[in-house]
Parts: sequence; C-alpha cells; structure tokens
Amino acid sequence: MDVKSRHQVIKRLQADLPRGAPFDLATLASLGVSPQLAARYAEGGWLVRLAQGVYAFPNDNFGVYGALKFLQQRVPGLHVGGKSALALQGVRHNVGSRDTQVLWGGTRFALPAWFLSRFPARYVHASLFDWPDATLASKTLVTPPGLPEGLHVAISERAVLEMLYEAGTKQSLEEARNLFDGLRSPRKELLGHLLSCCTSVKTVRLFLTWARETGVVDVDELLARHPLRTGSKKRWMSRLADGSLLSLNQHG
Repeated sequence: MDVKSRHQVIKRLQADLPRGAPFDLATLASLGVSPQLAARYAEGGWLVRLAQGVYAFPNDNFGVYGALKFLQQRVPGLHVGGKSALALQGVRHNVGSRDTQVLWGGTRFALPAWFLSRFPARYVHASLFDWPDATLASKTLVTPPGLPEGLHVAISERAVLEMLYEAGTKQSLEEARNLFDGLRSPRKELLGHLLSCCTSVKTVRLFLTWARETGVVDVDELLARHPLRTGSKKRWMSRLADGSLLSLNQHG
C-alpha cells in the first residue's frame, strides 16, 4: 500500500472510529487495517499502541467508562460493582473523583497496565452468586442514566451484597456500614432472590444483621419467603484485617 492509500485509510479510521475508547485489531481489521499496517500507523504517530493488539488515537484522553466498555468485550460479566456501583446510583459516602473503581467479572482477569496507569481500580472475581439461570444475572446489570449506553453497572441490590462480601477485607467495615445506611427502598422480591442465590454465608448474615438494625427491610418476612443460605446455628466469626472480630448470628 502506497503512502497516499495509507493516508486515505487513516482518514477513514478517524472518521469511523469514535473518540473516547481504545480499539483492538479486530476493529481495525473490519476497517481494512492489518496488524502490520496498524504497527506502521503507530510508528508514524497516527495511532498509539497501548498494549499488544490494543490501540487508541493520539491525544485521545479517553475516560474510564469508554475503557470499561472496551474491556467488557473481553471479560465475561465485567461490570462496575460494589461501592462504585452504589455511588453511580446515588448511594455515597465521601466518594472522591479518584476513588478506586471496584470492578467485578465472571472470570479470572488481570486489569491491563494501560488501564491501571490511567484509572485506580481493582478487579474482583468471586463466585458470589449461584445463578439459577442467566436471566437474573443479566437483569441485575443496568446502565444508570447519564452513563454511556451499554456500560454494565450492578443494580443497588446486587452491589450492596458485593460490597458486604468484601467488608472487613478490601472494603472497610465502617464505610460499608455508612453506605448500607444510605440504602433506600430496595426492591424486596428482587433482593430476596439475590440473597437466596448468594453463596457467601458471611455476606448473607451481615446483610440480615444490618437490615435488622436499620429496618431497611423486614428480615423475618425475608426469611419466611426465601430460602437463604445462613449456615449452621453457630455464630459466624472472623478476625478482620484491622484486628477486630466480626461476629454474626445465623439470622441477623
């Protein structure tokens, strides 16, 4: 391909690819750009190579949401979760603009260096839910108003359980309680379904304990309507990262 033809292709790329997100070799190939040509464009300064097979336009200061939408294509179930998802839905406690993004996904994955160098984030992979089918899993991921279409964010009922799973380890117990206190009118039936397929006894018991204390839901009604995995009658006890002891009754 001669220089004139290469310039015509790069002009088409600039016209067809929106700014605000990285793109990969498959996307470039669909526009007639081979891996070799992409490498030449990067050498010539027309593209920036972020990692093997991952490119962006020069001076495109893409945001975290554009980058996340790109990663969603590569990581099954990737979504904004835990306290980050709660913050996007108005449940906040001293949330700063540079707070670490809490991301969840359905497979083991290491966030790439190009992403972490731009956005403070951590990735959680845990089998927190034993989904009865794919319907409930997809139903509990939405795009809140004002965010890019297709960005996956856990609904507040799912996000609070993700947060409680990490409470006392990666998530401070005090902040988790403050955020829990900010919950307003959770959808009880949906919450019951999520709790019934939650595999973490600690998460279920901590939710029931704080729900009794705050009255955010009727715990006894929840227990009567849904088969929750609360474990044995023994108290659940664990030494937390800060040295304190967390002790939880079976039914809160």
